[in-house]
Amino acid sequence: MSSNWRRFEVLLPLRFNDGRPIPRKVLGEAVKEIVEHFGAVSYETRSVHGYWQHEGATYQDDLSRLVVDVADTAKNRRWMKQFKERWKVRLEQLELWLVSYRIDVD
Repeated sequence: MSSNWRRFEVLLPLRFNDGRPIPRKVLGEAVKEIVEHFGAVSYETRSVHGYWQHEGATYQDDLSRLVVDVADTAKNRRWMKQFKERWKVRLEQLELWLVSYRIDVD
């Protein structure tokens, strides 16, 4: 097993910015895309509440968290950045939060 691992976490919104709920099927497609590419994913269905401001307005988000642990390669980092950009558009978001950090897997 590779000793160089990276964890990616993506916060997927449960509602479009206009308040309409995002269909579960659509979120399932995001999860499926990760599984098909990397072979595994963890998906937390418990809602994470987020608050943020944009142009003087305060927004509240209900989010789910998608987590995937992969080899820490430039190719995987590039793929996840492209995933973020595709899904930011598909979910009609101003931003989609993607974080990553090195991890040790024992």
